[in-house]
Amino acid sequence: MLMNIPDKANIFVGRRPELARVATALATSRLLTLTGTAGVGKSRLALRALASEEDRGGRDVHWVQLRSLRDDALLADAVADALGLADHTARTALEAVCGFIGERPLILVLDSCEHLVPGCRALLARLLAACPRLTAVATSREVLRLPEEEVLRVEPLAPARAGLALFTHRAADAGVLVHDAEDQKRARRLCERLDGVPLAIELAAAQLRTASLVELVDRVRSGLDMGRPAGAGADVSGPGPEPGPDALREAIDWSHELCDKAERLAWARLSVIRGSFGPELAHATAGGAPPLEQPAEVDKALTGLVQRSVLTEEDGRYRMLDAIRDYGHERLTESGEEHAAADRHARFLSRLAAQAHREWLGPHQAAWYAQVGKGYAETAAAADHLLATDPGAALQLLADIGFFWICNGHLHEIEHYVDRAVAAAPAFGPARVRGLWLLALCHLLRGEHDKGLAVAGRCRAAAVEEGTGELLQQAAYAEGLGELLKGRPQSALAIADAGLRGSAVPGEDARFDRGTVLCRLIRIFALTGSGDLARARGEAQDLRDLCLGHGEHWTRSYADYQLALIALLDGRAQDAVEHARAVLDAKCRIGDSFGIAMGLDLAAVAWAHQGQARHAALAYGAGHTYWQLVGHPQRGTPEVAPLREESERMARAALGDEAYEEAFRRAAEGDPASLAEWAAYGLPVPHV
Repeated sequence: MLMNIPDKANIFVGRRPELARVATALATSRLLTLTGTAGVGKSRLALRALASEEDRGGRDVHWVQLRSLRDDALLADAVADALGLADHTARTALEAVCGFIGERPLILVLDSCEHLVPGCRALLARLLAACPRLTAVATSREVLRLPEEEVLRVEPLAPARAGLALFTHRAADAGVLVHDAEDQKRARRLCERLDGVPLAIELAAAQLRTASLVELVDRVRSGLDMGRPAGAGADVSGPGPEPGPDALREAIDWSHELCDKAERLAWARLSVIRGSFGPELAHATAGGAPPLEQPAEVDKALTGLVQRSVLTEEDGRYRMLDAIRDYGHERLTESGEEHAAADRHARFLSRLAAQAHREWLGPHQAAWYAQVGKGYAETAAAADHLLATDPGAALQLLADIGFFWICNGHLHEIEHYVDRAVAAAPAFGPARVRGLWLLALCHLLRGEHDKGLAVAGRCRAAAVEEGTGELLQQAAYAEGLGELLKGRPQSALAIADAGLRGSAVPGEDARFDRGTVLCRLIRIFALTGSGDLARARGEAQDLRDLCLGHGEHWTRSYADYQLALIALLDGRAQDAVEHARAVLDAKCRIGDSFGIAMGLDLAAVAWAHQGQARHAALAYGAGHTYWQLVGHPQRGTPEVAPLREESERMARAALGDEAYEEAFRRAAEGDPASLAEWAAYGLPVPHV
């Protein structure tokens, strides 16, 4: 299985000796570094080599794209994200990564290490020492200098063969066929002039959309020559420069020279974007200032940049390669617009985060979870910029987006950013209350209950100063959650009731706002924990129906969780199955690994009580994988533990130990997302 693999170009030519060397290294070395100049094809070679299941020995591959990281503070977190970890422990991200990989045989790719070499060196030294079956592949313009490192220098393509083949492919993409002998000769000489550097060849071929091959050669002969002064090596038939970065730089210079003013400016401004992007982000970042004030002007520039292969476009989203982005950023810095472009980028992300926050409790919730998850790197970039320029705005951005990040498992990252923002921002305001709330939740969800309750107390004190009901209710949610996790349901119930008091009668409030539903959830959990199942069931059903009416998922999932648990305690296994499936449906929609683990456990318990022992074993096996992803042994509300132990004994007795262990093992080694969907939607039992 290949995880988090980037979308690379679909053309690959030559490189047979290099592919063979990579295959050998994957079988014999712990660390392989593919090094070479920018644009030479290091990442593409790694991607092609790892596409072969035979060459990677059947091991899973996890790809970590490092270009978006500004420094190595979140390097281990980036690896955790690539592994699918949503760690809910007090460990560091590096400890969580080491613990998860352990004895697993897998391949980890660190792509674009050159700006983080010391951090990557330290990270890999620790991982290779702690994880004996791990193989690492790095792509970097600089070697890492580790004892285990095998280095493969990726050289340019042979111009007359593989280089020419690449040019021919890309020319065809531009609508030009390079087939007759004279055209082949011209193309071969251009490839020689470009030193066989793949990206330089692709940029040159892109010019065929607006020029003939003859004109392309004439431009070189007339002195443009990829940015060289006229007469300096202008004869394309003469010897080219020594292979190195100059050829790519000159090709990018040439592409820049052929752009009009608006395209150049768009190129520079778009360089602040870290990942792929859609038209809205492009309009916000590149537009808003002459000569790109109107969206139509930005769209025209985007079209021109795609035609020149400065941008690639697929399904309405754009991507800029690292070397081209670096060049654009140089131009942006020279123009003095770097701060303005980064500010436009950050303000757009801030507006998006504010909208996501406003619409969290409603029918667009699941769509926002998906969008926020995909846009994590861009939001982090915006937070980095605002922390340096406007800490108050940074805190507001993080307050708006933080709960999404927590549910998606970014606990380490939200703590990293919010800690800095709370320290730097003004010591008052609603955003500060919400920032403290997020920090309290991070600590509580990682098992640091006393620390979380202490921060929740600070949050409550700040909310009292602000005097707004919803902030007070959010603080009550954090304190109530802490009391529940400490095994004190009566205390949690009192806190929830205090949060609800004054706005409605506890348990009978039909209002649908964030603070109210959070306090109602704590109240329902506390009633169950106190043994008042009838009241808990009635209030949970009311809240669930309210959520269903608004198309909301997060709150509804926890109402269904309580209804499933109560059904099990009441001996209604079929009702428990239906509610557990509803939990899984909601949690799959919003990508909440912790919630999926809890839902799978409930489904397993219910199936065991129904006599569906193999279903129970499969659900427990899939749940085991999810619990590993969040870094915890099985954990839920205190009432679940004895039910889980009892149902596992029932399933083992029904299947026999050997059959139970086999089903559990197969599920634990299967695709966890597919198994979660099987459990949620009643699909045919997977062949695992």
